Amino acid sequence: MLNKLAFRNMKRSARDYLVYIFTMTLVTALMYSFNSLFFQNDLAAYLLLEEVDMMAVMIGLCTVFIVLIVAWLIGYMVRFMLEKRSIEFGIYLLLGMKKKTVSRLYIRENILLGSGAFLLGCLVGVLLRQFLLTIMFSMFKMEYHLHFSLSRETVLTTLFCYGGCYLLALIRCRNKFKKMNIQALMNAKRQNEVIREKHEKVKQLILPLSIVFIFLFWAIFGMLAGTLEILLFLIGLVLTIYLFYTGLSAWIICYVRKKGNGIYHGQNLFLLRQFASKIRTMQFTLGTLTSLFTLALMGASIALLFSAYENTVLEDKFPFDVQIFNRETEYDFEEERALIDSLGTDAEYFTYHIYTDGEIQVNTWILTHLRTWGDRYRGEDGTPDLSKIQDTLQYETYYYVYDTYMGLSDYNRLRNMLGYAPVSLTDGEYLVQTKPRLHQELLDIGQSLRIQDGTGQRLLTCAGVVSVPFSQDGHNGADYLVVVPDAVLGRMMPYYSELAAAVPGEISVELHYMLEDLEGDTVIPGSLEDYWMRTEPRPASDFSIGSDNIVSYTEVYLVRDVLISELKYILSSMIIPLFYMGLVFVCVAMTVLSVQQLSDSAKYKFRYDVLAKLGLNRKQLRGLILRQMAAYYLCPAILAMIISGKMILAVSNGFVEMTGVPSAPGGFFLKSIALFFGIYLVYFVMTYISFRKNVEVTQL
Repeated sequence: MLNKLAFRNMKRSARDYLVYIFTMTLVTALMYSFNSLFFQNDLAAYLLLEEVDMMAVMIGLCTVFIVLIVAWLIGYMVRFMLEKRSIEFGIYLLLGMKKKTVSRLYIRENILLGSGAFLLGCLVGVLLRQFLLTIMFSMFKMEYHLHFSLSRETVLTTLFCYGGCYLLALIRCRNKFKKMNIQALMNAKRQNEVIREKHEKVKQLILPLSIVFIFLFWAIFGMLAGTLEILLFLIGLVLTIYLFYTGLSAWIICYVRKKGNGIYHGQNLFLLRQFASKIRTMQFTLGTLTSLFTLALMGASIALLFSAYENTVLEDKFPFDVQIFNRETEYDFEEERALIDSLGTDAEYFTYHIYTDGEIQVNTWILTHLRTWGDRYRGEDGTPDLSKIQDTLQYETYYYVYDTYMGLSDYNRLRNMLGYAPVSLTDGEYLVQTKPRLHQELLDIGQSLRIQDGTGQRLLTCAGVVSVPFSQDGHNGADYLVVVPDAVLGRMMPYYSELAAAVPGEISVELHYMLEDLEGDTVIPGSLEDYWMRTEPRPASDFSIGSDNIVSYTEVYLVRDVLISELKYILSSMIIPLFYMGLVFVCVAMTVLSVQQLSDSAKYKFRYDVLAKLGLNRKQLRGLILRQMAAYYLCPAILAMIISGKMILAVSNGFVEMTGVPSAPGGFFLKSIALFFGIYLVYFVMTYISFRKNVEVTQL
């Protein structure tokens, strides 16, 4: 009998809270598809990457946050449904049921409800996994063949996360049942209907204060530096979000009390009272949902940033098929050539030198003019701080200790390997080769850069700045190269050696690891990481890395195909989990908003029935429903956009500037909003249709 009653109640709950079941099914499907990357990562079978575990690490971190949010959602829904059905449970007790029996009945209903969503979610997850892997393989320009399978390890992991959330919620529910009696159950549903309007005139001042604080946070966000400052900023921002709703509710109540002119237009009085009461009873929940929306927008925007970098800049970072650095100017690269030839490739090789004149005039100009460095290397009077510049060049790996030069003939030979037309210089000219993202900043370098010709008796003039992709993260200079006529090299000295190779067809993944095995004292002793924390002056020709500091990948052995695959995998390890987390956060928040509206449909049915009897027609009532729901749904969304907007725009602007992504910073924010409102619209339409159906009366 108890099982039959539990099953009947479960079907009724599934019908009343369809949005909740939809979300739990979707969350389970997402959990299953992403957890499958731990145990069924088909991509790992195709790519021999050292960073292959990074995807699992990032998804694991995201799963921790997602489990916490899902646990909050399940706990919220279990308590919410308990309060909505409290009168029913009170009647069960009046009819003679024991409290323990009623508690078991409710827990059994939730287990059936959760089990149904879990089983359906796993089946959807199998399909979603195919979609996820298809996207991942397409990033690597590889074909994925559909392969449907149900992994026991993935199912158990998903069940552990999902079941753990349900178990915690049901334990708390059972403990709450123990403390409740018949009177408490009968009054539980009415508690949220009581609106305590006390000290509203004082509370309404919180609204303008919270708005001022939000704009203050906007102003100071770009100035944050230390961990403590960031922590205090986040704490203050969260408190402001929660206080905003307290002030908004009090302001609306005071406005209605004052009988402002706006309340007499149409049905504004009805809407304002409904809105104020809903905010007052849900102000903590709305603050939490606003925080979730903010995190979702930021996560989606950051994911779009890295996706844009992957699609637009990454291919140009490694223009040569193979490139190798060696600090020894007499090194002949015979071992490397033999190793490449052993793979049966018909490669074209070019060995050349980067030169230096032993000066730092170009480095000084770069350090004092790029926006990356700001005024860090300028004195109080605005002139270059030579002492600080020399210390940086000696101890940091951004730039080589001395300026870097290349001869015109070598430059044209490399341009030919990349498919570019040759350039020409007169005996009295030089040009600057730099990264595309730095082109505009270096246009004025010729006004102050003075280079002597081969005789040392006259100065060369700048013929322009060229910014074709040229492998300038330490190989062909760091950020820049000064290209001079070959005659000028006679007064300079070789700085370090480079080998560039053009390899027809696909390059074997094994080549990258075979080249790494050659790395030893002949190239750079130890790893590049050893130079980040250097306490002693480094050798003048040690490898440098340039100014890239958001997405930076530095190797003395560059094998284009392998490195692009590695970086794509690393970037995908950030992009995919961020979208995953953002999607779950939005769905959880929308579920709470939707369930709150639908659960009050019986109460609203009476109110809309009264309005219909007062003369409102079908069109007016439906418009009123739409306006009521739109205000309720848009309030946390708009606040989240305002709060996250400044942070996203600041991060996007810095990312575009530091990586050279050819996109407007605001575009990433607009795209994340479009994605956000796409999901928003699905839930809104589902809720609107159900809500209108629930409150429908004869007049409608």
